[in-house]
Formats: sequence, C-alpha cells, structure tokens
Amino acid sequence: MDWSSAAWGAIGIVLVIEGIFPFVSPAGWRRTFSQLLQLRDGQIRFCALLSILAGALVLLLLA
Repeated sequence: MDWSSAAWGAIGIVLVIEGIFPFVSPAGWRRTFSQLLQLRDGQIRFCALLSILAGALVLLLLA
C-alpha cells in the first residue's frame, strides 16, 4: 500500500467516524455544537492543540 492510498483510507475513516454521532443522535449533535459555540477562542485552540498532539503521537507510535 502506498502513501496516497493510505492517506485516502485515513480520510475515509475520519469521515465515517465523524458521521456516526450526527447520524445516531442528531439532537445530541446539535446540542453539542451549540455548547461549542459558547467556548472562548483560547479554549477552542487548547482543545485543537491537544487533538493535534494526540494525532501526532498515534502516528509516531504507528510508524
């Protein structure tokens, strides 16, 4: 498997995972996003940084 097909596979998995919650519970998804809109920019950036670091760690462990 080359990097191109692995990248497309990873994108596909992300789309499937991100689509599960709104499919299963649209009302819960809507509530979650209304609460996210209440967060300050710094809080959103901190969560994004944690997500980036966790993803990088997973990639590092898999390499």
